[in-house]
Amino acid sequence: MEPMNTGGRLPRSPELMSRDDTALLVVDVQQRLLPSIQHGPRLVWNVRRLIDAARILGLDLAATEQYPQGLGATVPELAERLAASVGQSGIPSKLAFSCGERGEIFRRWAGLGRPKVLLAGIETHVCVQQTALDLLGDGFRVYIAVDAVGSRFEVDYRTALRRMESAGATLTSTEAAIFEWCERAGTPEFKQISRLVREPAPDA
Repeated sequence: MEPMNTGGRLPRSPELMSRDDTALLVVDVQQRLLPSIQHGPRLVWNVRRLIDAARILGLDLAATEQYPQGLGATVPELAERLAASVGQSGIPSKLAFSCGERGEIFRRWAGLGRPKVLLAGIETHVCVQQTALDLLGDGFRVYIAVDAVGSRFEVDYRTALRRMESAGATLTSTEAAIFEWCERAGTPEFKQISRLVREPAPDA
């Protein structure tokens, strides 16, 4: 069978994310939750790199907090970076585990023509999973950065990833997502992205 494209570059796959069609959602990376999460420092490092890359490349991003009165605010390293994106209203809080409770985030992204959402945060098997399933049910394409989500226990983390993937979510990694958003080398943005991906990982 002959290839469809007879000249020039191949069309970009709809499976790939881009800076123009994707948004980043940081789910509940909060001060009192994080200490019990496996590989917490590495998770925060990866979430921080996703936020930095999204800002460099102009992706829309948002975050949520689960019952901050009890679980604390977003960890300072991430909150400082998110401040410019969330504005004076701050990071929206929720009581439902699914971020779908904050429907205004997703209606805005739909209006901006961003049908793809990359999820990062905690916990994988609770708020991340329920958000992913609600987004899939609403017609979004969902991507999970597997090294930027976490749970207290390995069995919950692994089972949630399998369930989300079986429901239609796409599993990826922080670095893969960043390079998809960037798409090409040789640009001023790529130089900043290169510095991000060359950062040494924390030990934990």
